Amino acid sequence: MVVLRVLLFVLLLIPCRVEAFEQYNKVKKFDIYFKKYSKRFFGPGFDWRYFKAQSIAESGLKPEAESRVGAVGLMQIMPRTYDEIVQKHPYIKGSRDDPRWNVAAGIFYDRLLWKAWKAERAFTDRLNFMFGSFNAGRANIVRAQKIAERVGLDPVHWESIEATLPKITGKRSRETINYINKIHEVKEVLR
Repeated sequence: MVVLRVLLFVLLLIPCRVEAFEQYNKVKKFDIYFKKYSKRFFGPGFDWRYFKAQSIAESGLKPEAESRVGAVGLMQIMPRTYDEIVQKHPYIKGSRDDPRWNVAAGIFYDRLLWKAWKAERAFTDRLNFMFGSFNAGRANIVRAQKIAERVGLDPVHWESIEATLPKITGKRSRETINYINKIHEVKEVLR
């Protein structure tokens, strides 16, 4: 009984994930970039908060963030990916360390992935394919689709990819699935 009370007390002290994400509503200094490049690459009707949520999932909205594999900035862009983006879109010409260009490159890359997943599918599924590709690599998502098809699952639904991705990326599949879930959770909190 004492253990249960202690556990309950500890759980009450831990802030709810949603409440933890509320803090990002106060960080507005990069919103101009999320709004501008969302509108430029996805159009005025697309909710820019998806990309801010993605940045929160990627870097905790910290422009100086650097991963152990060399991804940097708000959107955690890898050097080779950034170079490819700059070649495809000469408008993006600043350093990937600069928050403006890092966000621009990340959203432009999202746009390339969005266009790659244009098959008939629900909006949320298409978002998940885009974000999943950003995190795990498009080739891994395609491989998971092929497995899904082979085992009789519908390869255009993200649910099928969640079921088959572990066969491709192993334990890292959990990271990708959690990443996508976090983006949706954070986006719901953003104003």
